[in-house]
Parts: sequence; structure tokens; C-alpha cells
Amino acid sequence: MYDEMLNKNGLKPKKIYDELFSWLNNQNSSTLLNQSNKAEELFRRVGITFNVYGENEAEERLIPFDIVPRIIERKEWSFVKKGIEQRLLAINMFLNDVYFDQKIIKEGIIPSELINNNYAFKPQMCGFKPPGGIYVHVSGIDLIRTSKNSFYVLEDNLRVPSGASYMIENRSTMMHMFPELFTNYNVKNVYDYPDLLLKSLIKCSSNLSHNPNIAVLTPGIFNSAYFEHSFLADEMGVNLLEWKDLIIENNKVVIKTTKGKENVDIIYRRIDDDFLDPLTFNPDSLIGSPGLFDVYRSGNLIIANAPGTGIADDKAVYSYIPEIIKFYLNEEPILKNVKTWRCSEKKSLNYVLNNLSKLVVKEVHGSGGYGILIGPTSSKKEIKEFKKKLLAQPSNYIAQPTLSLSTVPILTKRGLVPRHVDLRPFALMSPNEIHVTNGGLTRVALKKNSLLVNSSQGGGTKDTWIVD
Repeated sequence: MYDEMLNKNGLKPKKIYDELFSWLNNQNSSTLLNQSNKAEELFRRVGITFNVYGENEAEERLIPFDIVPRIIERKEWSFVKKGIEQRLLAINMFLNDVYFDQKIIKEGIIPSELINNNYAFKPQMCGFKPPGGIYVHVSGIDLIRTSKNSFYVLEDNLRVPSGASYMIENRSTMMHMFPELFTNYNVKNVYDYPDLLLKSLIKCSSNLSHNPNIAVLTPGIFNSAYFEHSFLADEMGVNLLEWKDLIIENNKVVIKTTKGKENVDIIYRRIDDDFLDPLTFNPDSLIGSPGLFDVYRSGNLIIANAPGTGIADDKAVYSYIPEIIKFYLNEEPILKNVKTWRCSEKKSLNYVLNNLSKLVVKEVHGSGGYGILIGPTSSKKEIKEFKKKLLAQPSNYIAQPTLSLSTVPILTKRGLVPRHVDLRPFALMSPNEIHVTNGGLTRVALKKNSLLVNSSQGGGTKDTWIVD
């Protein structure tokens, strides 16, 4: 197991952690715990919460925050950024291809049924190129680390990725609680994310208004990520809207303001495809705006991310990303995928069925840590029940080896203890640029030996420092 702070003997810190390690050792443990409690109270006052559906207890929860930052060297981060940029460039080309000529299918690289029979594939997007040619304006690429020089992409989040607001609030909390730490490190900025998001969206709008009106579209206050929706709208200085605020008029989207009606040119939507427009997608949607997609197809509106991008973050499609990079860019992937068995393939299915106790099995459309079997920590009964699901719908699952995720210490009542982490950097794509944040959202499994870092599964977060 690779610990990012401590050397193999667990006694000495790696060079990049020297100052932090020394500072932690010089602090009174009760004082640190008290500061940690204050940080939690700060989160509560600010309203940094998320909702969990299907729970009997209170819907709103605080995301646990750990005060020990995660530190990554800039030269390591440069490698990661190049890998993300390469990956997103290929993914955008892939999306353009599958909604037009489908050359990658005709060449036999990806089977037709994986795309055309996939619910995430939206035929309504066929033959339509989004403004600026950009499908994935905002992405969150989940990374894991297994050694000093080994980063793997665990997942591509390309639909409505969450977490950027928590990345920023984590930094604000650390600077508020421990300003002295920042005098020892040259930590790269993450506060510019909302401004960069705004500018990136505007760069896609050359065929629209010279001063485009931008809005964040939210399902409403009961959505699990509503805090983020309101946070980003405030930070960008744009309207936060719900479906009932939108008026479709003369093939444009307009809203009523104190100054009269105004056009909306760009919608940063935080609503899934199926609920955007009941006339085009799910007719039962109660949070969509009828006719919105027609305005989009007419070229009078940018929707970020473009509808239909979900086909590219399907977990079965994920397994083809190395081939996708080679096909469109004629390059070897900079960032590796985790080895993946596609259960839709008979040979792979047989292997998975015979090795369930060693593997992690995921639903291809799943998220939030739900629908996952972690073989090494599952009982014989759980494995037996999961095997039934797998046999009933093998194409609904992929499997991966149980990787030894890197650990970073967290603060507990017993002192510092190692816990597994992943990392979600955010990337913004415009016609001539891909910007990757200098940091990201580190998610941490708070339970000993747990690999589940999702907040919905009891995971917490850390501030992530990219330093010189």
C-alpha cells in the first residue's frame, strides 16, 4: 500500500510533506480536534451540505472534512494535466463521430450495440454539432494513485459532474483555520474556477450574442447538489434558474426580469438529459422546459454539457478509451485505464463469475457508489446474490481488479491514521483550450480498509494542494 505522506517504514515523511509533518507533530492533538470541529461548524453555517435520497433520517448531511491536506508536486501534476487534456480531446472527437458518421463503429473498434442500443445515446443529437463544436464543456475525471508515478483514470464524469464548489470551500476553510500553513508552501490557486468556467462558456458562443446571458439551470432546492448550483451561480454572477423561470418564445429562451424580458444564451445545466425537455426526452419530466431542445437545435442556445455526452462516460465505453485515443489521435494514452472486464463478453463474464471474491463489479450506468460489489469485503451471501444479478443482466456490469488505492493520513481521536483516497480534478473545454484545475476534490474513505470514497457512502473530503 502506497502512503503519499510517509515512507515505507511509516516514520519519516516524504520530502514534499516535511513542513506539514513537522507542523502536525508540534500541534496539541486536542487543539487540532477542536479546530476540526470548528471547521465542521463553519461548513454548517455556510450550508455546505448534500442530500441523500431514500434515507429515513434527515435528508441534509454535512460532507465530513478532514483538515490534513493532500499535497502533490507540480511536476507530477503536469503529467496528470497532459493526460486529462489528451483524454478529453479524444472524447470530444468520439462524441462528434458517434453522432455523425460513426467511423469508429464502421472500423470495428467499438461494437454498434454498445453505442446505438445504449440509453445514454441520444438519437436526437444525430447530425447536430453543438456551438463551438464542444460537447463536454465541464468534466470531472476521477483518478486513483497506486505508487509515486502511477495514476489511473477510474471514471470519466461527463454529464453533470459535481464537486467543484466543495473543492473551493475546502480551500477557504483551510485558509481560514490554518493560515500559517500556507506560508510554508506555494499552493496553486483554485479560487479562479468560477471565473474560468464563465470565460470558457463564453468562448463557445461566437455565433451568439457578443455579451451572452448565462444561467445555471437547477432541478431545485431538493437536489443533492443544490448547494453547488447556487454557489457557482453566485460566484459567476449569473442567474440561478428552474424550469418554471424559462419561457420559450420566438425560438429563443427568455426570462422575465425587473427590466423586462431577457434572452438566455447559455445554460449551464445541472439536470440530466432525460429531464431537460419533456417534448424531446422523458415525457413524464416535471422539471424540464418544453421546447428547450428545439431552441438548442436551432443554434440560438448553448447547453453545457451537450445532451448525449453520457454515452462517453458509460463504464463499458470507458473500457475502450485507450482505443478511442489511438483511433482519433494516433497516440498512446498518457493516463492508463484500470483493467476492465466487460461482462457483456462471454469470456470476460466467465472470468468474473469465477473470481467475484477478488474483483470490484460496477453497474455501467451506476454512480454514487451504488450498485457496486467489492468482492474482498463482501460476504459469501452477498456474492451469491450479486451473481444472480450478473447472470440476469451481464451487459449491465463491468468488473475491475481491487486496486490498492494510495492513502493519506486523516485526523481522528486516535491521532493520524491512513485512509484511501481518490481525486477528481475538473476540466473546462472551449474551442481552442482545455483548462485543468490546479487541484481538485480529494475524496477520502473515512472507514478503515474501505475503498468507498463517495459522500453518499460515508466518505469525506480533503483540500488538495498542488505545490512547486
